[in-house]
Amino acid sequence: MVITADEIIAATRRWLERSVIGLNLCPFAESVYRGNRVRFRVSQETSASGLLTELRAELIDLHAADPLHCETTLLIHPGVLTDFLEYNDFLDVCEAAVAELDLEGELQIASFHPRYQFAGTQAEDIENYSNRSPYPMLHLLREASIERAIAAVPDTDEIYRRNIRTLRNLGHAGWQRLWRD
Repeated sequence: MVITADEIIAATRRWLERSVIGLNLCPFAESVYRGNRVRFRVSQETSASGLLTELRAELIDLHAADPLHCETTLLIHPGVLTDFLEYNDFLDVCEAAVAELDLEGELQIASFHPRYQFAGTQAEDIENYSNRSPYPMLHLLREASIERAIAAVPDTDEIYRRNIRTLRNLGHAGWQRLWRD
């Protein structure tokens, strides 16, 4: 079964609306999303090297874009790095690409994956679901945006603690209910 880029973006939007925004897992996401300042890119790459080339281009494009029109990019890559450990190792390569492009302090990359697992957790611990997306993706963010968002929140660590409480209260059954139409 072939899934189109439009279907991948629709699934990603649904995930954003129901979990990231709907559960308020990221209190900064809604205004950017509702303002249509999120660029969705679906990679057709099937190799890590091809994805890296695409990532570099996206980093350059985002850096050059007017933040009033494009604040952030979701580079969704369903055909490569579907294994979480390989994906997690690739994040070091991503950070090196940011440095090589002299974009440190300008852009950073957040990680989301269908099998995301925080260090020190078990694979099915519900708190992992805060970073579980329908497809592997790299979230390219502007550092200035992050700094503004952090300045608006008195205790950013509370976001993480609140997310754990929210997800634990929701539980696996509640998480599954989010996806029923």
